[in-house]
Amino acid sequence: MFKTLLLVSAVAAGGLALYPEWRAAHQAPPQLTIRYKAGSPATAAVAQPWLEVVNTSDKRVRLSDVAVRYYFTGDGASSYAFNCVKAAVGCSNIAGETVAPADPIPTADHYLQISFTTGAGSLAPGAKSGAIGLQLYRPDGRKLDQLDDRSFNAADTTFQASRTVTAYLRGVHVWGDEPTGSTGSTGHAASARGSSVPRPRPAHPRGIVFDDFHYSGPDDPALHAHGWLVRTSPGGPGIHDTWSAAGVSFPAEKTAAGGQVLQLRASTDGTKASTKQAEVQSSGTHFLTGTYAARIYFNDKPTSGRNGDHVNESFYTISPNNSRYSELDNEYMPNGGWGAPGPKLDTTSWYSADTGDRVTHKRVSSLQGWHTMMITAVDGVATYSVDGHKLFSSSGRYFPRQNMSINFNTWFVDLPFTGPRSWDMQVNWFYYKADKAQSLEDVQKAVNGLYDSGTHYINTVPKH
Repeated sequence: MFKTLLLVSAVAAGGLALYPEWRAAHQAPPQLTIRYKAGSPATAAVAQPWLEVVNTSDKRVRLSDVAVRYYFTGDGASSYAFNCVKAAVGCSNIAGETVAPADPIPTADHYLQISFTTGAGSLAPGAKSGAIGLQLYRPDGRKLDQLDDRSFNAADTTFQASRTVTAYLRGVHVWGDEPTGSTGSTGHAASARGSSVPRPRPAHPRGIVFDDFHYSGPDDPALHAHGWLVRTSPGGPGIHDTWSAAGVSFPAEKTAAGGQVLQLRASTDGTKASTKQAEVQSSGTHFLTGTYAARIYFNDKPTSGRNGDHVNESFYTISPNNSRYSELDNEYMPNGGWGAPGPKLDTTSWYSADTGDRVTHKRVSSLQGWHTMMITAVDGVATYSVDGHKLFSSSGRYFPRQNMSINFNTWFVDLPFTGPRSWDMQVNWFYYKADKAQSLEDVQKAVNGLYDSGTHYINTVPKH
């Protein structure tokens, strides 16, 4: 009897000891696996996590049903921002937000959550989403210390399955170990905590470009990947050959939707040698007919130094200077320029830059502060408006004839006096709807929807 009890006890003890191994061997695989690799060192101006979603279930998975969380520490910062640099499914199909959860731990008092539109498609059993390159940074420009970030692992220089990155399928926790201790699995799925997991949403409509300028600086690779160039080339307008990346930045701004802006600074001491003008222009995308809109902060006074410059704060479209030249201008000059007093806004439609063939309208009043600038170019008529109020229309030969780029810049018409000073123009967002005239209400509704969904950038204009 005693030997029998000993045998039973030994078997029971052995069974308990072997249970985790038995369970691991017999448990169904997770529905999703998240693979991760580090793209930046532990101390960096920009964190660069790369993620990949793998369908490890036996059923097809829609990416629009998936959300992924990457955990990090806030390092005392009041705000963080992210952008998508590269994605096999297209950055236009990825949205995200940074969240401070209600139940933080020392290595995870924030997380970056990304989700997908239906345009990202689906994954067959065993299929991978392909690499998703993200950037996480502080708009104040300070470096990040990732050593205490839960999801960071400097040793992962190639893709590895990471349980410190969690995944959710239709709002259910299916992969990774949450900071609170919940372990995602097919057998014991738990609802996501901290904030709601986004519900599936449709792909963005075709023919739209939107950007809210969430970038870490003028050399951010995402800026170029999203179709923007920082001008450093010679030429005009303004003080020729003074275009510099030094005046382009993306600071935090409390009065801007999304909390961050594109800032364009023109600075000088009154000499050409010290002058720096700033411009960001689009590349690659074909802009022609449709609705162009941007929310812009115009300044009537310099950020530093003496007032009085003939400075130009501009938002315009322009084509190559050839036989089908096209240009649509918004040029705000708080102190006037070219012999005309300010503050004034010149809206101008060009037929030829070489001969000066154009039609223009002058609005003489201050535009200090935030304004939504719009141009609609549809059915042979180009119409300019500010905050929904029509200013001017042009047609006939003064309607665009060929594809144009989008340009934002701040520049000096001339240098009337000496002494250091600087001027800033800020751009909150840019929106374009191809081939359709939209009202201010239509544009604002679309922009609000993009912000609400966590979308920082999309481009669904067909490539030609």
